[in-house]
Amino acid sequence: MDRRALITAAGALAVTGCSTTTSSPNSGGFNGNQSTGDKVATYTRDELVPAVSDFFGVTVESAGAVIEKVFGDNGRPTGYIAGEEGSAALTVGARYGRGLLYMKAEKDPKEVFWQGPSVGFDAGANASRTFILCYNLFYPDAIYRRVPGVEGSAYFIGGLGVNYMRGDGLTLAPIRAGVGLRLGANVGYLSFSRQRNALPF
Repeated sequence: MDRRALITAAGALAVTGCSTTTSSPNSGGFNGNQSTGDKVATYTRDELVPAVSDFFGVTVESAGAVIEKVFGDNGRPTGYIAGEEGSAALTVGARYGRGLLYMKAEKDPKEVFWQGPSVGFDAGANASRTFILCYNLFYPDAIYRRVPGVEGSAYFIGGLGVNYMRGDGLTLAPIRAGVGLRLGANVGYLSFSRQRNALPF
């Protein structure tokens, strides 16, 4: 399956119905500075486990284990990004990513690019798939900012890895597999934008 098909398959989750559960302003342990406006629908475990399993091509058990960890720490997400990222770094360099942001209240996904420093990632490595759960994201444009990584927050469960990124009330939980595990473990921050930027710093 090519990468466009993978992202499209993950996007199907966005149209499988809306959860009536609303996002708590304190999800992820932060008091966000975004205005919540109307209540924001969230994604449930039952929606995300098969989506993550299909996206990465792993078992439902592996996907369920990492989702349980993230839900236990942060609750239900208000959105997610399905995409891929890679790096051209030798030891200290740059990483770049692209994906589609889905929120239940939005009819169409929003294209998102991200960039940031990459440490200890091999040059020329293949792009890795990335599935980012978003917390305290109440409207799509709020994703366009720099979000720092949380030191010591990397976990590896069932062949998948997840680390947390937090800033200005927003919490992100990127899930990665394969070569992306190493990339995620060394993250310093990610800067999200509407278009690809040549410089990640």
